[in-house]
Amino acid sequence: MDKFVIEGGRTLRGKVRVCGSKNAVLPVLAASLLSDEPLVIPNAPRLSDVESMLDVLRDLGSTASRRSDGAVLVQSADTPADCASWDHVRKMRGSISVLGPLLARHGRAVVSQPGGCVIGVRPIDLHLKGLRALGAKIETEHGYVVAEAPKGGLKGDEMYLGGPQGSTVLGTANVMMAATLARGRTVIHGAACEPEVVDLGDCLNKMGAKISGLGSPRIVIDGVERLGGATHAVIPDRIEAGTYLIAGVMTGGAVRVENCRPDHLTVLLERLGEARVPFQQGPDWIASVPYDVRDRARAPQPTDVTTLPYPAFPTDLQAQWMALMTLANGMSVITETIYSDRYMHVAELMRLGATVRRQGASAIVLGPAPLSGAPVMASDLRASAALVLAGLVAKGTTEIHRVYHIDRGYERIEERLRALGAEIKRVDDREPAGTDEPPTVKTVVPTESGAKAAKRKPTGAPATRRAT
Repeated sequence: MDKFVIEGGRTLRGKVRVCGSKNAVLPVLAASLLSDEPLVIPNAPRLSDVESMLDVLRDLGSTASRRSDGAVLVQSADTPADCASWDHVRKMRGSISVLGPLLARHGRAVVSQPGGCVIGVRPIDLHLKGLRALGAKIETEHGYVVAEAPKGGLKGDEMYLGGPQGSTVLGTANVMMAATLARGRTVIHGAACEPEVVDLGDCLNKMGAKISGLGSPRIVIDGVERLGGATHAVIPDRIEAGTYLIAGVMTGGAVRVENCRPDHLTVLLERLGEARVPFQQGPDWIASVPYDVRDRARAPQPTDVTTLPYPAFPTDLQAQWMALMTLANGMSVITETIYSDRYMHVAELMRLGATVRRQGASAIVLGPAPLSGAPVMASDLRASAALVLAGLVAKGTTEIHRVYHIDRGYERIEERLRALGAEIKRVDDREPAGTDEPPTVKTVVPTESGAKAAKRKPTGAPATRRAT
């Protein structure tokens, strides 16, 4: 297990190129299960979550490899296995996106309840509601979701996938993928409008699907008999872009974030404008404008944000925004409406000197705070990013433990920040037993491919069978 050691107070300058989107690439990889032809992703980021998803696909009999040019190639088996075991699915929530494709192509899917960051309860009831609307029979057994298509396969229908926190991104993706091979037309009302859902739909259309209405709350899918292969570059990661932009702003530096989509970050840029933070932008780049961070008259102004589904302020930038607001002149209120428990970074920011008070779904931040280095513990992916940002401006040395969280969503972040002038290094962090690093679990399910893989099941999982 590693940790980051950061010496704060360095001004960042230079260019950083945004990688392919983590939240887009995971369902796109799952879409490979809908066809026996290869799917190539030229810009798949090098993330632990991507490797975990490739392990899930290999467990289902797919071949998956990264070519010398960096592209990832995935090809499903002629007859994929129908069981995605806990051993790999436990590592991230995105692995639940294999449920819809497996069900549509195989007629049966046995998928472990997913894991991932501990940021509150994230049920998959809307996923199951949508698949049931397509005719699937679904039960939960021994921690696994067991879904079976009716005789004759899934059948298109109309459904509403909105929930208490709004639309469901992965739920929309799961149902949309399943519907591509269903008989007839499927209409999803209350569909997620996120760019990652649009990107998945674009990939599916390249594979031969017939999907319209992408980017709107009403998506229409006309089922087809089969899908083929495709080459699809996923969209740039908007959360990574926002994180590096905020890093430049917090350090008073000139950081140009390239290969991004400013139109995917409209609300973040609006809030930066309200905070009187100068920045520049072009068609595929955004840049922070340098200023003297010691001049309090030029410090960011307190600006409230409320997280909501796209196109509103993204929950995945809430923690980073809080880090920025610790430097603002006054009080700001951050309200989290998506994940009620996504405030685990508050206590760690307070260890660095931040003044934050939790009040229900909101966090009240009082700045400017004289941040100073201290040992802190990362609890989830975006909390890790916020602690890195705070460490970049804190006086002295900050140690961030459990950085395996940040490796899930940021490719070599320490190397890329160092290239911008940060003093940050990754070192071995040998902690005593009892930490909450994900345990090493012996693989129960062998990793054969093809027909052999379809016959085996993990210990404790519901019985599996071939599609008929």
